[in-house]
Amino acid sequence: MATRLKVLIDLNIILDVLQNRESFYEKSAQLLAGAEIGSIDGYVAAHNLTTLYYLVARYLGPKEARLTIQQLLSFLKVAPVDQTVIEQALVLNYADFEDAVLMMAAVQAGADYVATRNIQDLKIGPLPALMPVELLGLVQGE
Repeated sequence: MATRLKVLIDLNIILDVLQNRESFYEKSAQLLAGAEIGSIDGYVAAHNLTTLYYLVARYLGPKEARLTIQQLLSFLKVAPVDQTVIEQALVLNYADFEDAVLMMAAVQAGADYVATRNIQDLKIGPLPALMPVELLGLVQGE
């Protein structure tokens, strides 16, 4: 059996599903489902969880925010953001520091790819950043 891909899933993919973003929902949901059923090893960066909690709590309340995080943690692993990740992110040539932190959290977690719709800002870096449709193609062997 082939080794499953390890994929760090950016917050924009998770929000596509939670907010039912019309143009992006289907492929993003399929990618998250892949993590849920175990066809990929899915990760989420620790700092994305705090942002997600804030956003969900702001619109739906803290109880719903906690439930959302708990549901995600039932099938996604947390990629830590520690001093090493921050120090390595500081030396990446990224315009957006948060993107650099995301990339280095993925590297430290041993991810093969970053799943994002923010390809432009993540295209330079130690790991390939791919759209959900591209990752689904890899998982399905296309």
